[in-house]
Amino acid sequence: MPEQSVIVLEPANDFLSFVQSHTGENVTSCYQCGKCTAGCPTAYAMDITPRQVMRGIQLGLKDEILDSSAIWLCVCCQTCSLRCPREIDIAKVIESLRLFSQAEGKPPAQREIAVFHSAFLQQVRLFGRVYEFGLGITYNLLSRHFFNNIKRLPALLARGKLKLLPQRTKGLANVRRIATRVKELERKSS
Repeated sequence: MPEQSVIVLEPANDFLSFVQSHTGENVTSCYQCGKCTAGCPTAYAMDITPRQVMRGIQLGLKDEILDSSAIWLCVCCQTCSLRCPREIDIAKVIESLRLFSQAEGKPPAQREIAVFHSAFLQQVRLFGRVYEFGLGITYNLLSRHFFNNIKRLPALLARGKLKLLPQRTKGLANVRRIATRVKELERKSS
């Protein structure tokens, strides 16, 4: 039998090459089955779907991808990655796109996304976990949507779904050390 040769395709564009080298994921192996989008709990709110993000990377559509709200609306639940028949960690790819967008100095596609991101991280740094009531107040103040979801507050409190005071967190000192280290690394990289 003759020996078979293996054909290895090289990335066709710089953006694809950058994403693959920084994530270790073979984005070119995505054959657009759409399972990532079908399982995504936030796809309905995205301007482009996870499948379209992957195709955009393959085509080198850097600006279109980095300017989309999709990379900021991904909640990194890993559903897309678990469903991918090519075993691509799509959530990891999307997270790397957020980091790349920040490094490029591009603001998120929607102002509220950046506000929520900031408020969320502030809560984790302060309490070692998300303090939902504090997150809601902080987000409403920073986004200037002062009374957003105020009608839902009584029902959430009555059902015990929302605590007025933050819960104690084991390892709070460790979380704060990690947050401080991340800030140091961010300062060094800018």
